[in-house]
Amino acid sequence: MNILLITGLLWGCSALIFGLVMWRRPRTLWSGFTFFWLLVFTAIFMISIVFTYSRWISAHPFLFMVLGILAVLALFGLLLFPFLVILTFFVEGIQIIVKEGASWTNFPLLAGGSASSAALALYAVVGLAVLYMLCVLTIFCFSALLNLIHVRKRHDLDYIVVLGSGIMQDRITPLLAARINKGIELLKANPRATLILSGGQGSGESIPEGEAMYEYCLQQGVDALRMEKETASKNTEQNLLYSYDLIKDPDAKIALVTTRYHVFRALVLARRLGIRCIGYGSRTKWYFTLNALLREFAGYLSLTWRFHLRVLAVLEIPNLLILLVMWTFQ
Repeated sequence: MNILLITGLLWGCSALIFGLVMWRRPRTLWSGFTFFWLLVFTAIFMISIVFTYSRWISAHPFLFMVLGILAVLALFGLLLFPFLVILTFFVEGIQIIVKEGASWTNFPLLAGGSASSAALALYAVVGLAVLYMLCVLTIFCFSALLNLIHVRKRHDLDYIVVLGSGIMQDRITPLLAARINKGIELLKANPRATLILSGGQGSGESIPEGEAMYEYCLQQGVDALRMEKETASKNTEQNLLYSYDLIKDPDAKIALVTTRYHVFRALVLARRLGIRCIGYGSRTKWYFTLNALLREFAGYLSLTWRFHLRVLAVLEIPNLLILLVMWTFQ
């Protein structure tokens, strides 16, 4: 069979699966996982087209440029994005080497000469675990980005839930103001929607967050008849549960509004609670987003650690068997 046909079919299947996942289960890591493979097969398909029709394409500069851009975008997503994620995690290790010196004693595997076979097998077990977690982090980032994308502007929302993020005494912080402003923006675009302002009273707060958010909206000219307050929640899960209690229609179209880095985990929590919704993210400083995204990933793992532990256990079986044999005959 022609290589172009094979790669085209693989790309078409990957695009179809990605589309189905984004339609049915966007609030899972399957969105990022299928997007990753879509990038893989897009790059392969573009390369096969270039090689198959190289002479004809070279005679049409515009087409050559378009295919080149598509290939570069696919390779950027496929190679550079995961590389940047991995680089972020290893930055501390690089700093240790720079500060302590690049001596062999900083590399336990090589210290003292050649390592034993059992030691190599042990390193393989640890290395696979680290690699797996880095892959999960990469897919998590892809999924988080995909769930921020909305192809069309919604005008049919019934409820817009703005999640609280802490206040200073009774004053709205810039981070929370950005969330509320995004909620107000959506409220203006959805004439039948109700704005739910969710947040209880935490340490160092003189009033519940929901109350402060409500007063802020009144100052921004929002109609009080289009708002409801939720003032008992202490965390994101309670934000969702208590806000959902205010929604009487089980078929209501709901949007969650929070900071961009927090959207995906909020959607994952909502899915686990059986709440159908989409997510919108408010802007925040880029330098703050990276650290916050890593905390969100840690929070995601705290929700799903049993699943990932089972997957990793299956993947580690060959390494563990080798390690067992090495220790037995050492």
